[in-house]
Amino acid sequence: MMVEVVVAIAIITTSIFACMAVSNRAISVSKQALHMTQANFLLEEGAEAVRIIRDTNWTNISSLNTATSYYPTYSAGAWTLPTTSSQVGIFTRKINIAAVNRVAGTDDISGSGTDDPGTKLITVTVSWVEGGQTMSKYLKFYILNIF
Repeated sequence: MMVEVVVAIAIITTSIFACMAVSNRAISVSKQALHMTQANFLLEEGAEAVRIIRDTNWTNISSLNTATSYYPTYSAGAWTLPTTSSQVGIFTRKINIAAVNRVAGTDDISGSGTDDPGTKLITVTVSWVEGGQTMSKYLKFYILNIF
């Protein structure tokens, strides 16, 4: 009789610990999913910030240094791209700009060819620390001088 009680208690205890482990993992996965969703929104907002800055004046984009990281900031009703790192909650969002080359005759974008001053490659990166590990997502797109 005593052995049956001990076995029953062991089974119940193991079941409770298993449920706690599953619950803990579910909370961790849902937190990761929330952070990924927030990072996606910040990526899109960063892309829109660059488009808004471009729409204000193309030289705001074309004059930026390709070797520098920029951190979009919204203040006083306007987007700016300062070089000082800033955080949005747990996230760091940065923007890098690269020159674009085109093949003469076809105007295809290429790694070689002539520089196209009216086109830039923008990379928006959002990074954050999750469980002691740095996570990051990025979005690359081309922006053109449409004006």
